[in-house]
Amino acid sequence: MAEETENKQLLHLVFGGELKSLSSVDFRNLDELDVVGIFPDYKSAEIAWKAKAQATVDNAHMRYFIVHLHRLLDPQAK
Repeated sequence: MAEETENKQLLHLVFGGELKSLSSVDFRNLDELDVVGIFPDYKSAEIAWKAKAQATVDNAHMRYFIVHLHRLLDPQAK
């Protein structure tokens, strides 16, 4: 049973794009969203997110996000 929980995939999506304004989360152009990928755990998603965020630091309107897909797929699980 412990092995099952250790190997459980907790999928995370990393994506980003340019925002219309710094005070909202509305993207300027949905066709230009950057889908970085889907990752099996938060740690690997965070590494990808950080790399993309640092690579676009010169554009204040560029934002990247981590979405907890496992929470959407199974809302009852934690």
